[in-house]
Amino acid sequence: MSVPEAATLHAPDAVLLGFARALRASGVAVTADRERTYLEAVAAVGLMDPSGVYWAGQATLCSSPADLERYDQVYAAWFGLERAGTRPRQETSPTLTMAPLEGDQGSGETQEQEEDAVHAQASATEVLRHRDIATLGSAERARLAALFAALRPRAPRRRAHRPTPAARGVVDARRTLRDQLRRMGEPGPIAWRRRGTRPRRVVLLVDVSGSMSPYADALLRLSHTYAATGLPVEVFTLGTRLTHVTRPLRQRDPERALVACGNSVPDWSGGTRLAQGIKVFLDRWGRRGMARGAVVVVFSDGWEREAPEALGEQMRRLRALAHRVVWVNPHRGKTGYEPVQQGIVAALPHIDDFVAGHSMAAFEELVEVVARA
Repeated sequence: MSVPEAATLHAPDAVLLGFARALRASGVAVTADRERTYLEAVAAVGLMDPSGVYWAGQATLCSSPADLERYDQVYAAWFGLERAGTRPRQETSPTLTMAPLEGDQGSGETQEQEEDAVHAQASATEVLRHRDIATLGSAERARLAALFAALRPRAPRRRAHRPTPAARGVVDARRTLRDQLRRMGEPGPIAWRRRGTRPRRVVLLVDVSGSMSPYADALLRLSHTYAATGLPVEVFTLGTRLTHVTRPLRQRDPERALVACGNSVPDWSGGTRLAQGIKVFLDRWGRRGMARGAVVVVFSDGWEREAPEALGEQMRRLRALAHRVVWVNPHRGKTGYEPVQQGIVAALPHIDDFVAGHSMAAFEELVEVVARA
């Protein structure tokens, strides 16, 4: 629906304010002053000019370059216009097809066309799975977000401390004797026991600095996929500070969870202080038990503002506590990549698995790496 069509169905102010509030719900900091300025700007350019309405909203409602992509997504969903806002989508009229009669020769051709359409859609999805997330447009990112629902994260297993009854294993002498006492000394079946398994904790440390901004949304969606399953998972964001975001990511709805997470993180697209962030995690949470025996996954490209030796020292401490350390680098899966950044060079000796994190296919492989840890 274009802006002029929407205005004929509803009051213009209600349509525009609804768009501003939808933009705020997506994570853009839209204040009441910005809403008022937006209405004044649209009144100046006129509702009949879709391009003017688009640029008026971008100029008044967005406060940083990081807001532009979400603005494009919400604008396209609300008004049904293309990203640039200069031309409406080409309207297509529905095509009516008659059901073929029995013995109609055209039924085979129709079936072949439907099969071709299914194969084409499957092929497009497969291509999207291997595309670099940083190169995707708004529509492709929306399609990619739907693919996260197909992921099935599994927590790695560890041996439980207490044995449990089992059909075979080690003889449980205590249970066997108690059963014989209840039988007044008569022999009975032998009780067995064995040590079971329990899910091992998974800790996700997600770098949300400026260099990781093209991948931050996808990485947090992956973190939400883990957190919403009810597994023993803890999620933190790393930037200029460390932020614990497990609680907002526990929500089932991914969009609400990401908005709540965005409201909790104060250092989006800022600098990187990996060593300081990991140190705070270890001092406040890790040594108290959260990192002990856990699988810790660090999502970062390795760019570090501080001395790389400090990052190496904190990674050494982390490796001493954790069961396994996995480092996910979005550049790892690109052709010609070499781990030459000083931060990566300092961290590599303390990493068990160094994997890619630039596409949905890479995320699927990561899920298997974590489950096998």
